[in-house]
Amino acid sequence: MAVERLLPTDEAHDLIALTREIAADQLSPRASVDEAASRFPRDVFTLLGRSGLLGLPFAEEHGGGAQPYEVYLQMLEEIAAGWMSVAVGVSVHSLACSAVVAHGTPEQHADLLPGALGGEQLGAYALSEPQAGSDVAGMTTKAVVDGDSYAVNGTKAWITHGGEADFYLTFVRTGEDRTRGLSALYVESGTPGLGFGPPEHKMGLTGSTTTQLIFDDARVPTAMRLGAEGDGMAIALGALDSGRLGIAACATGLAQAALDLAASYATERTQFGRAIGEFQGLQFLLADMAAATESARATYLYAARLRDAGRRFSQQASIAKLVCTDAAMKVTTDAVQVLGGYGYTRDFPAERFMREAKVTQIFEGTNQIQRLVIARDLLRRPS
Repeated sequence: MAVERLLPTDEAHDLIALTREIAADQLSPRASVDEAASRFPRDVFTLLGRSGLLGLPFAEEHGGGAQPYEVYLQMLEEIAAGWMSVAVGVSVHSLACSAVVAHGTPEQHADLLPGALGGEQLGAYALSEPQAGSDVAGMTTKAVVDGDSYAVNGTKAWITHGGEADFYLTFVRTGEDRTRGLSALYVESGTPGLGFGPPEHKMGLTGSTTTQLIFDDARVPTAMRLGAEGDGMAIALGALDSGRLGIAACATGLAQAALDLAASYATERTQFGRAIGEFQGLQFLLADMAAATESARATYLYAARLRDAGRRFSQQASIAKLVCTDAAMKVTTDAVQVLGGYGYTRDFPAERFMREAKVTQIFEGTNQIQRLVIARDLLRRPS
């Protein structure tokens, strides 16, 4: 079922229509097969870039579409409804690009953005480490100046499309201070000394390769640093607010796909001589699924509209990430229940949706971390 959307312009309507067409023709038909084969769909990112969708939220001067963030997120939701791994990859790519746009020099913009927004280059975001996930200040990957380059040593973990990306926005320690001693570098994939761990064997999102990044005296030119030394924490946290909205939109699209599947199945499956959707118990379950999905959508759109208005949205981004991903977990689980035994088989995508939903409660800051962010923001506000 196509979601009824309130969009700000005719151009936005056309962009969403284009996204739906691509999702229906190019994503949904191959998602289950490629996920089962753990096959990374690099060609899809090229297609999305050439269609103008990777650059939607960025200014025209950088080769972007200059669309409001609420339009970009609704595009992302439509992609997620077709293929969650691709949507998460687009969100991560946008996260890496947004930091370059906000903090890069004109030379860095010219070097990186045309290919990244046009689909020829894919960006990744390297923040977490084996012992420093939510504790960003605990990172130990170190960069030491040596002439006109940094010597980088350490390991980054849980890197989306690790080994497949063309550049990695990487956060490193350049000073001793826990929070002011971090810096941001963008590291090209062919950098000597940069290696990759084997792909993680994950519960879901198996079409999205996840690896460690291993730096063994990797040489990264100082010209590839974003901002000044010590700006890394601010760059990371500033980008994460927008990234959390990306994951919120992805989770909502996944919930919508599960709801659509369950509703369709309920009209076709018969028991006791009638469609199972005629039974009140199942109707109530479907109604709750619809309410959770619509509530999730409203939550992320409110945060996006605050962002578009130039207003503070950090707390609302955490709320959206929390609400939308919890909704995705509930709705996808209920979809399996609606399908009954068939929902537990791989003949239908319901079980894949449920497996994919779980990680949305974990990455971009666990939902426990989101609760801390929300509570701390509430408690430090003046009465």
